[in-house]
Amino acid sequence: MLYADALAYLDAHATYEKTGRIDAPSLDRITRLCEVMGDPQHCAPVVHITGTNGKGSTSQMITRLLMEQGLKVGTYTSPHLERVNERLMIDGEQISDEAFAEQIAAIADLEVVAGVRPGYFEACTAAAFRWFADEAVDAMVIEVGLLGAWDATNVVDARVAVITNIGLEHTEFAGPTKAHVAAEKAGIIKPGSTVVIGENDPELVQIFLDRPHEVAWSRGEHFEVEDNELALGGRLVELRTPHGRYADLFVPLHGRHQADNAVVALTAAESFFGAPLDEEVVTAAFAQVRMPGRFEVVGYQPLVLLDGAHNPAGADVCADVFFTDFDPAGQRVLVVGCLRGREPVAMLEALRADEFDLVICCTAPSPRGLPGAEVAAAARQIGCDEVVVAATVEQACDRALEERTADDAVLITGSLYVVGAARPYLRRVLP
Repeated sequence: MLYADALAYLDAHATYEKTGRIDAPSLDRITRLCEVMGDPQHCAPVVHITGTNGKGSTSQMITRLLMEQGLKVGTYTSPHLERVNERLMIDGEQISDEAFAEQIAAIADLEVVAGVRPGYFEACTAAAFRWFADEAVDAMVIEVGLLGAWDATNVVDARVAVITNIGLEHTEFAGPTKAHVAAEKAGIIKPGSTVVIGENDPELVQIFLDRPHEVAWSRGEHFEVEDNELALGGRLVELRTPHGRYADLFVPLHGRHQADNAVVALTAAESFFGAPLDEEVVTAAFAQVRMPGRFEVVGYQPLVLLDGAHNPAGADVCADVFFTDFDPAGQRVLVVGCLRGREPVAMLEALRADEFDLVICCTAPSPRGLPGAEVAAAARQIGCDEVVVAATVEQACDRALEERTADDAVLITGSLYVVGAARPYLRRVLP
């Protein structure tokens, strides 16, 4: 199988249908696939991560912390920005096209042997487990795709189960309250797990504590961000963890929330080893963390920012970082597109779209993309003064960059699909 064949196989197994609430869930297909492969999901101890926001950053931080301790680390995340290879990494390096094709070919063969037809995400998940086993990783950092209990990744038995935070998301599957969402996410906690709880709502925390587990660490009680200051290119933080205190740590990511992700990640890494980490290890690990598409600066004069905020909670954080950390002096331009199932008015209100001088609405390049005209109607509804519609993300970027001065700023957000399309285009057109 060639790489193009592997992509075609995945496309043929993709489904964008709304399947409704999770009232008849099953892990049968992924369990069967793993069974015929010899259960590669158990080839190494796992840090399993769920949460409404911050999963990606937290996963990368944990990966770097484990790597800096000398481990060979397999990391599985989703979704991808530009290429599916981004989802499967070992020691921070994406799987090659050849290796990816080899793993997907194996899954295609096993589909016949196992007698099940996996979906896109299940096939990628099985391929990741198989690759990690083939390459004999020492640890796996696995990010949940959807909620937790019935996510395909939940065939692992987590040594450390991590919950970053809880917001209202995927309510078509698990709503209508945060408690319902938390209950689904709590499914990644296993009887032998150490649980790291980044959420601080007592009612929600109790949902996680009620699951059988070995040890539980909770934000506020066992770990916390003690200091969090803006620094050039990121944050300077002081973190308290169950095993110690770490001062003057530089986190090279934008936004106050990244300190919250950092303390969760550090607590998870400590939990994995059952001991504190040397401060030099932590400093070196955090220095290597990169998060494409998460408040990524891709242009200067004008400032051009990409952020994959795709729900109101993430959009609220996005707006806070844009207006507080960057505080552009010139005109502010918002390029935004989102998916069906998101409430565009809530998204735009959280983004503070009415505080931008120009709002450019586009359709996210996905079968689930909400038409740009509907996003624009929501923008006008909340009082945005100048709203235009662009046919594509690329045209939206061109319109945003027209007649910009060095003091202006462009923020591109609303969906990882929008960011994923804008990123390669801007690399070509920006100096």
